[in-house]
Amino acid sequence: MKKLLLACLLMANIIASGQSVQSPDEFLGYTLGDQFTRHHQVIDYYEYLAESLPNVTLQTYGETYEHRPLKIAIISSQENINKLEEIRKSNLNRLTASEGQKNDLAIVWLSYNIHGNEASSTEASMKTIYALLSEEKAKTWLKNTVVIIDPCVNPDGRDRYVNFYNQYANKNFNPLGDAIEHHEPWPGGRPNHYLFDLNRDWAWQTQIESQQRSKIYHQWMPHVHVDYHEQFINNPYYFAPAAEPFHEIITPWQREFQTMIGKNHAKYFDEQGWLYFTRELFDLLYPSYGDTYPTYNGAIGMTYEQAGHGYAGLGIITEYGDTLTLKDRIDHHFTTGLSTVEISSKNATKLVSEFENYFKNNRTNPSSKYKSYVIHSDNVDKIRALTQFLDKNHIEYGTATKNASYKGYSYVSNAESSFSLSDKDLVISAYQPQSRLLTALFEPNTKLSDTLTYDITAWSIPFAYGVDAYALTEKLSISNGYTFEEAKASNSEKRAYAYVLPYQSVEDVKFLSAAIQKKINVRVSHKPLKIQGHSFDPGALVITRRNNEKLGSEFDQTIKSLADQYGRQLISLTTGFSENGVDLGSGEIARLEAPKIAVITGDHIYSLNFGEIWHFFEQQIHYPITNIGSEYISYTNFSDYDVIIMPSGGYSFLNDKTMEELKGWVKSGGKLIAIGGALSTFRDKNGFGLKRFNSDQEKKAQETEPTMEEKLNPYNLKERERLSDEIFGAIYKVNMDKTNPLAYGYGATYYSLKTSSSKYAYLEEGSNVGVLKGASTPISGFAGYKAAKKLENSLVFGVQSMGRGNVVYLVDDPLFRSFWENGKLLFSNAVFLVD
Repeated sequence: MKKLLLACLLMANIIASGQSVQSPDEFLGYTLGDQFTRHHQVIDYYEYLAESLPNVTLQTYGETYEHRPLKIAIISSQENINKLEEIRKSNLNRLTASEGQKNDLAIVWLSYNIHGNEASSTEASMKTIYALLSEEKAKTWLKNTVVIIDPCVNPDGRDRYVNFYNQYANKNFNPLGDAIEHHEPWPGGRPNHYLFDLNRDWAWQTQIESQQRSKIYHQWMPHVHVDYHEQFINNPYYFAPAAEPFHEIITPWQREFQTMIGKNHAKYFDEQGWLYFTRELFDLLYPSYGDTYPTYNGAIGMTYEQAGHGYAGLGIITEYGDTLTLKDRIDHHFTTGLSTVEISSKNATKLVSEFENYFKNNRTNPSSKYKSYVIHSDNVDKIRALTQFLDKNHIEYGTATKNASYKGYSYVSNAESSFSLSDKDLVISAYQPQSRLLTALFEPNTKLSDTLTYDITAWSIPFAYGVDAYALTEKLSISNGYTFEEAKASNSEKRAYAYVLPYQSVEDVKFLSAAIQKKINVRVSHKPLKIQGHSFDPGALVITRRNNEKLGSEFDQTIKSLADQYGRQLISLTTGFSENGVDLGSGEIARLEAPKIAVITGDHIYSLNFGEIWHFFEQQIHYPITNIGSEYISYTNFSDYDVIIMPSGGYSFLNDKTMEELKGWVKSGGKLIAIGGALSTFRDKNGFGLKRFNSDQEKKAQETEPTMEEKLNPYNLKERERLSDEIFGAIYKVNMDKTNPLAYGYGATYYSLKTSSSKYAYLEEGSNVGVLKGASTPISGFAGYKAAKKLENSLVFGVQSMGRGNVVYLVDDPLFRSFWENGKLLFSNAVFLVD
């Protein structure tokens, strides 16, 4: 209250003296575009505005992994700011048809710099907020519009880029592309601290920035959301309307407003003679972008792309001989920012009414084919992980009010199937505010109006979480909420001979990680166990009193406490004598050591895959690793490590001498894990069993002459013809050898998200743990017919023994964007269980 009073007095003094608040140029001491502004300086300017003007509110909504603050600025007329909380709550009432006062105020959210090296937009945000606060026409817009500005969604990435540029830039910028100031070092400023692409994390919310932003986004639920980006230097400016494919759940109004706003932008760009394009490249399909996620949450979601990117620096010569400057890029983003607020203000009443209708239809008459989803799983951890994901996205769920038999689409069998519904099943109804988002996330197979899309084409949540699910065309009656039984550490035995943990999920890996780091001797069973009436599949973790004598009288309490900490329900046994199969003293129950793990990183490594691995170990299972740079890998003593992980990438930096050392290390007992593109390093190499795929089908395809029709394909179809060789994130059914340690915790089938057409033959000497058998048609998503045909009878996951060690080949990335939850156990098996 005191701060508000002081601000009001300050504002009164400013008005009385005829002065205004400082522009960004005045505050920073240089003209915007003359240099890049570090994140803390940007925040200083926003804090200055919030302290100086009563119609600016600055809120901190979190901080990054590197502890930089995440803030939004909220601006409107003074009248609206005085009742801001009332405006926010009344807008949320539209989602649920709750009683309460409503208004016709449009809420516009502008998000800047989600890719750190697309740095012009944060600069533009300062110019935009200043204009909204100082120009008379903007003050008119703010009478019926609340504008929320996030000046920098990715501060860690931005400062990584800005620090690089400020370090290497000349006194006067060099516009030649050869100059070092145009060449960021690996990994560049695009991703966040853990090298995740935050613009593909809106729905999955694996990163702390996304999680915190989503919370405040859902507290406001804007009617218009713009995600600011940059593209390559020879593309001018892109704005709405978006390209096909539009997802089928997008409403006619959402399509219409995209065109309206695009025409408004075009008016201003035409006046200046600025080039732009629309309806190309950037579609509205993949649900985890900064344009699609808001769209599926009822907003008009849009991407704006300015030419530039990290390559542009302060100025770069384009293919036309022009010099594209940072000042140019700022002006273009500034123009679309004001245009967005203007057109939103002019259509505020329509925006609000359509927003309300969006959620009314969601609740009362969902347009989706499937009206209910039933999730059945005996794996409590998977259900818990799924409900946590649903909670993040404000998707409601519950349990059935009555047990009965139903028929629905089975994700597992890919066909209609009968099943019994029980009160233990998780049930999700499409009759809820988030109906369209639910539909997009759970649809078995995305409908594509155009196969030329910007990202993956399959992400269905039941496959991602590895749960048995059914989609029903009828509405089920459910009670809201889902109750989990509390896990018990063990039965009532005070003095156990041993404790056994069934191994089924990544939550069990977290327990294993903690146990072996505490130097508790843990063993894994490579055979089925049946002891004291309990049956355990291979992979069960066994902790015996014997070999853990160092815990002394605290053995039982230590194990139980650790189990309680990780929510694990251990089975305590009073004997090691089995009813059937091996006993607990068998050599088939092998000791697990705490492995010393190295991960190769740096130049030539696919940074996103490395980031997934880094984040998995540090933030998910809390296990220490050593990241070794590619530039000095040849000087590394491999014998210091038990496991070396090679993320996807190009490994030409591994010279012959280093390759021989690596091979010798494996033969001496090391374990090498290669992912995705890393596998090509070993293909057809002496000593490695990975062979180039050469099926009869591929030979035939290579030898077949193109038809006359194919020869006469017009030029404008050439790009689409190339699609026949591509796979854009399609889901494949993989046959698994569940007796292999790499597959422990899985059944005979695994659903893999395949993002490339890379293909390898079955291992002739080794274990073909996961394979595609016969025809390789995806069960969800798009795969070009040539790419799909080549994948027939190919390797997906394999293990090759080499001396006393192993090489694990993971053709598909099981940690993809960290949202493919069902792959995390498989990756953990490669690290901890394969021997």
